[in-house]
Amino acid sequence: MVASPQGAAATLRTRPAGWVYRAAVTAHAAAIIGQPVFAGVYLTGDFDALRWHATGADVVTSIGYAQLVAAVAVWVRLRRAEPFLATLAVVAAETAQYFAGLEGALWLHVPLGVMTVAALVVQFIAVWLRPLARREAPDA
Repeated sequence: MVASPQGAAATLRTRPAGWVYRAAVTAHAAAIIGQPVFAGVYLTGDFDALRWHATGADVVTSIGYAQLVAAVAVWVRLRRAEPFLATLAVVAAETAQYFAGLEGALWLHVPLGVMTVAALVVQFIAVWLRPLARREAPDA
């Protein structure tokens, strides 16, 4: 039996779990982009920006954990573990960075921040480049 082109296209559509994951990644990326801005404003002498940076860290971290929950849904519903593993790596780095910032360990906080922003931007691009379709179960 030959599958129709419409049937093939339908299987490659992003499913609802994929859209939720995309929304979480997008919100996460948008929030994290502000962090270096707030840090830069603080370094120019506006000390209120440190409070903005701290509040932003709380927001970014919370969205990261929400993204992790969405990634679990993608793994369960769409049989795709890659988004979960990528999100877990970003959230782990983000958590380490969060606590390094609280401790004032800038030698770790700054480079980890750069890597986290870069990883999340790459993740954002990846989830929007191709559909998050359900992977078929392997034949037994």
